[in-house]
Amino acid sequence: MLSADLPRYMAGAALNLVIALVIVRFVYYPVTQDKRYVLTFVVFSTITYFVLGLLTSVDLSIGVGFGLFAIFSILRYRTDEMPPREMTYLFVFIALPIMNSVLMNDSEVAKLLASNAFVIVVLFVLEKGWGFKFEESKRVTYDRIELVAPDRREELMADLKARTGLEITSIEVRRMDLLRDVAELKISYSD
Repeated sequence: MLSADLPRYMAGAALNLVIALVIVRFVYYPVTQDKRYVLTFVVFSTITYFVLGLLTSVDLSIGVGFGLFAIFSILRYRTDEMPPREMTYLFVFIALPIMNSVLMNDSEVAKLLASNAFVIVVLFVLEKGWGFKFEESKRVTYDRIELVAPDRREELMADLKARTGLEITSIEVRRMDLLRDVAELKISYSD
């Protein structure tokens, strides 16, 4: 026998999936061009929705849902360290289904649509960098140690720009190895 809540429950699942796909396809992927986390984000979001939807349907407290959320948040795939941007998106894809399942269960469709739209707009604006200047940084091992001297900073900057093709904004000397004639540098560049 089908529950009367089943259509609303499945409509919430479909809406959650559409929101996850919109964020992944139109906000995250165009910026990163990285397919490695697409499956993770969409599946995490979908499974979290169903688990929390089931938890709210069996009259368990929302505290149990947040406990599950905490467990998911602590979980990390130990094979690869996830960069901060991807960890942020994973957090979004864990939080959205919690919000969606609770609001859908309470028949708060207007709040659900407004909340999801707001999250998408915020992510889109931040990823486009509107009003913000983002810098990335990398650590590099540099073999022309003679250019690391303070009076040759401009030459160092020009050499690193030519070698990396990046618009370098700052250079920090992290460590020098005079035995091997290399320096470890942290370079910052405009994204």
